[in-house]
Amino acid sequence: MTAREIVALMNREDRKVAFAVEREVPAVARAVEAIVAGIRNGGRLIYVGAGSSGRMAVLDAAECQPTFGTPPKLVQALIAGGGRAITRAVEGAEDDVRRAESELRTRDLTRNDVVVGVTASGTTPFVLAALRYARGCGAITVAITSNRKTPVARLAKIVIATEVGPEVLTGSTRMKAGTAQKMVLNMLSTATMAQLGHVYENLMIDVVQTNEKVAKRALRILAEASGKSVSAAEQALRTAGHNMRVALVMLKLGVEAKEAKKRLQAAGRNLRVALGEMSEMATGESGVPRKKRGTNNG
Repeated sequence: MTAREIVALMNREDRKVAFAVEREVPAVARAVEAIVAGIRNGGRLIYVGAGSSGRMAVLDAAECQPTFGTPPKLVQALIAGGGRAITRAVEGAEDDVRRAESELRTRDLTRNDVVVGVTASGTTPFVLAALRYARGCGAITVAITSNRKTPVARLAKIVIATEVGPEVLTGSTRMKAGTAQKMVLNMLSTATMAQLGHVYENLMIDVVQTNEKVAKRALRILAEASGKSVSAAEQALRTAGHNMRVALVMLKLGVEAKEAKKRLQAAGRNLRVALGEMSEMATGESGVPRKKRGTNNG
């Protein structure tokens, strides 16, 4: 085959991925609801994977803190073989069931934690051992796999089976299966953080301003969310100690930083309640909006 024929074939196959993921939307939504409930009660989201699947999990977990301003340990990822397996293959790591159990044991799992096993084949020993241990601790278990009729589906309480079909390169699950995993992981973390109030509308209101590019993005987010100028957003953000939630309350309500902080504290840090855009009755105990028909919970 020519280069064009090869990539055209791959493109045709990749089109099937979104449809495979679409069929699993109800299962993904159930997983999001379980994760949100767990985190509201003090739990964590813990991904477990090996090889390409583990790397996908590590990537998603690593993005949560800077994107949503979450604590470092709220979303975690365990990859077979440890940190060095992120950039290179570690022989036999996916078969190390004792390591999977010991890694989770050190994290003192509770019933509020959600452990998500990511394995395209559904048979990876490291992932199976982790889910088995998690079940024994009473934690919620979720599986992201490409084959529903596998051991991982029997271990998990919630199964997300994106059956993408054979790979162009037989057995290379970093391809369609990996793309499906990335899409599902995006959904799990982003929808969870939206439900927990870490976004405002579709804006990253809790983005961590770690560099000049993100700092400029923060100003654009504040300007768009408030309808004010970038210069006004810059002044408010500086006065708010670079806290975007405080700055947005200042801009939208025309109050000083002290009053904005007071309103946020009274609202349990729920931005919409602090802005008067949602009543206290529509929120959960943590100040995070409950799902309500006809309501945008962002």
